[in-house]
Amino acid sequence: MKSLRSRLLFALVGAVLAIGLVTSAATYFAARAEIGELLDEELRQVALSLRDHARLDLGSLGRAVDPAHRVVVQIWDPTGGAVYSSDPTPPLPLTRAPGFSTIEHGGRAWRMFTAVAGPRTIQVAQPAALRTELAANVALRILVPILASLPLLGFLVWLIVGRGLAPLSRLARSLGARSPTSLEPLPAADLPDEVQPLVRALNDLLTRLETAFTAQRRFAADAAHELRTPLTALGLQIQLLERARDESERAAATDRLKHGVRRATRLVEQLLTLARLEPDAAEQPVARVALDALVRSVVSDLGALAEAKPVALALVRAEPAAVHGTEDALRILASNLVDNAIRYTPAGGRIEARVFKVGDRAVLEVADTGPGIPSEERQRVFDRFHRVPGTESPGTGLGLAIVKQVAGLHGATLELAEGLDGGGLTVRVSMAAV
Repeated sequence: MKSLRSRLLFALVGAVLAIGLVTSAATYFAARAEIGELLDEELRQVALSLRDHARLDLGSLGRAVDPAHRVVVQIWDPTGGAVYSSDPTPPLPLTRAPGFSTIEHGGRAWRMFTAVAGPRTIQVAQPAALRTELAANVALRILVPILASLPLLGFLVWLIVGRGLAPLSRLARSLGARSPTSLEPLPAADLPDEVQPLVRALNDLLTRLETAFTAQRRFAADAAHELRTPLTALGLQIQLLERARDESERAAATDRLKHGVRRATRLVEQLLTLARLEPDAAEQPVARVALDALVRSVVSDLGALAEAKPVALALVRAEPAAVHGTEDALRILASNLVDNAIRYTPAGGRIEARVFKVGDRAVLEVADTGPGIPSEERQRVFDRFHRVPGTESPGTGLGLAIVKQVAGLHGATLELAEGLDGGGLTVRVSMAAV
């Protein structure tokens, strides 16, 4: 039974029936006990009334016609003789002990009350079966409305459960009618308080999906736009290579083709890296990362690239500093900072990396002696595919965009400042230390 409606109906109707049956049984036995007490009081009152009028000549009274023997009255003299009996059948046995008693006589049980009036004994009795029948009839008349109301209660439970679950049904129909690309928030008006958290969670999910899909669409559009130029260039360079008339033209065309392939390869690598850092990357497992050891590893890995240019690359300060984050993403951040510095620093230049702590913040700095970035361009360089006008070094305009993406995932701040020797650029990344 997986249906919430079925579960609620089964539980509520079962509870109503169980409580109804228990209440009916309790009412039935309580009514029987109450009627029994009333009948006992009737016996007592008849006996006491006769006792108070014991001087009457009851023997001269005629017998009352009572075929059901609802009440049998007997009066006895001191010798045990029956002075009066309202019933023509053989009298009930004399019981001299005053008060209530239950006796067997003539194959029937009798409920009797005995009262002493001077020398006489008054007995008033009723058949126990008659008392039980009267009590049962009264109790059943009380129970009829209760039992008749149970089906109505069941119908009301079914109706109330249906109306109570109607918002969920409307919500399900609203979701079912949507197209796969419809990610607008669900309407939360007129929904029960218990459903609000579910709707808020769904709307939060839809918002995150919309953000992710928008980022993917923007990424796909940007990638298509940026790949079009290098691929077109590769096609033209292949044509030039095919049209080369001598070895020197062929060698020049081959060099241009290799350069184009390297540029396209670099662009694809950067695009793939950026795709890995889209919103779902925030859900990657977070761990304690030793930032100083990570940067030392990155500098060592890119040392050969720096030597090939050549530029001097060194980790000049490496204080112990750890952060909470995704190690792969932080490695991409550090690699892009160092790689950008190598690409834009002229041959013979210098690059210095530093890791240190300032209060409760871990700081990574990469400074170089390159051309630097004008102050008016320092905000735009973090945009995808944006390159500073006049830049001669090859690039894709994605390096700092990737750095910004990783920094955002880790709650880090980015700052651009002057580099080494009064020129160049320093990129400073600051994040919470652990």
